[in-house]
Amino acid sequence: MAERTTELDKFRGMAERRATESRRRQRTAVSGEEERRRSRDEFEGFLFREPAKSWGEAAAKARYLLTLLTTETSDPRLDPLVSAVLSDFDRLLAARRED
Repeated sequence: MAERTTELDKFRGMAERRATESRRRQRTAVSGEEERRRSRDEFEGFLFREPAKSWGEAAAKARYLLTLLTTETSDPRLDPLVSAVLSDFDRLLAARRED
């Protein structure tokens, strides 16, 4: 077993170094993306595990779904519609609290 490690990058040309660095960064980005996906899946499992117990919970779930759908699709026609629905949720929930 070698007592000291050899830094292989010093034996590579510039193009090979860039390619190696690119692969390393891509691997890091992919692992970060996988962690975000796992976190999102866990949150969604918690959010949708049980039926909503109130209109506020139902609105929170719908708000989450609308936000998720509009961030994953880039259709600008949806933005004003989603904004209107979210405003309706806020207005109706505020009116319900006043009752």
